Amino acid sequence: MEKKLSIDMHYLKRIMSDLLNIPSPTGYTDKVVHFTCNELDKLGLSHELTRRGAIRADIKGARSSPDRAVVAHLDTLGAMVTKLKPNGRLSLTSIGTWSSRFAEGARVSIFTDFGARRGTILPLKASGHAYDTEIDSQPVSWDNVEVRVDEDALCREDLENLGINVGDWVAVDSPLEISPGGYVNARHLDNKAGVAVLLAAAKAVVETGTKLPIDCHLLFTISEEVGSGASAVLHGDVAEMVSIDNAPIIEGRNRFEKGVTLCIKDSSGPFDYHLTHLLIELCQRHKILHQRDVFRYYRCDAASAIEAGNDLRTALACFGVDASHGHERTHLGSLESLTHLLTVYMQSPPVTERDRRYLGPINGFTEQPLASAQEPEAQSCRIGSQETPEAAD
Repeated sequence: MEKKLSIDMHYLKRIMSDLLNIPSPTGYTDKVVHFTCNELDKLGLSHELTRRGAIRADIKGARSSPDRAVVAHLDTLGAMVTKLKPNGRLSLTSIGTWSSRFAEGARVSIFTDFGARRGTILPLKASGHAYDTEIDSQPVSWDNVEVRVDEDALCREDLENLGINVGDWVAVDSPLEISPGGYVNARHLDNKAGVAVLLAAAKAVVETGTKLPIDCHLLFTISEEVGSGASAVLHGDVAEMVSIDNAPIIEGRNRFEKGVTLCIKDSSGPFDYHLTHLLIELCQRHKILHQRDVFRYYRCDAASAIEAGNDLRTALACFGVDASHGHERTHLGSLESLTHLLTVYMQSPPVTERDRRYLGPINGFTEQPLASAQEPEAQSCRIGSQETPEAAD
């Protein structure tokens, strides 16, 4: 029987803060990879890296097959220089999918061949004193913002002399603020808060000496924001994978910032029925505040794993985020609830023993209910959870 473990929230907050202070737009992730490997070393967890830096760590279980993975991504949104302008400023293109509306006013680092330069992303018409009401009618697009570099730069030649080139990465600062009520404000909570959750869950399992029934692999990917994510870091025998990411909050529907959101379907299609219901049952059994949702404009590490040809069950478990891919906010309660879910998931049996085989007979294959619905008190869950509410008080 799995059990909820005590979560070190001071550790979770510290790791989240440290991660947010490390710039890691997709393609510029080496430093955050080194940081994460160092944390895994402190936890005593063996790990390996792919050529580009995706990390696979291992928590050994009683058996090695079927095994499972939990994945979170280290990379964030960002931008790249596309032009050195005659006025001494920089044109940009986005890295990842986000609106220039949320880039306006951001403090940034421009990573040149010789070190970082600082600057600010501004709309082309940035001063009401200069442009009057034109500042309100300017279109929202990446073609209508530029970087003002904090150096003596009044022309293209000045930028060249500073060592700035087309193709330089631009990282957006992510200052962290945690309110007395537990609200967490920062850019890039997607998915550095998720990485902190995964490391905090691993810490709880390791330090309590909790025995796992099967091997669990911790995956940290470096290209989720551009779509490739978990395509190349999986063991071939991983049978099930839970992706950790953010749950976008929509006004008037499933506004849920303090618990776990279990996504049933995103833009890439439905997640695995049985693995998702295992997570639901674990939340019910252990009274973890949770809800179900469907995300229309969303994609996570699970999609890249499936599209790369991996035959495995996937699910998506999320912390709630208001204004995702913008000025993001979550709550410590959501991060703690998600960490609790991960610790009990790691202790749970696999969805089905048959999954240890890549190919096999029908014997032991899962079944989805098709019969008429029963009364709730007559139903029995696969792992024994019964008559528990969808969301605990």
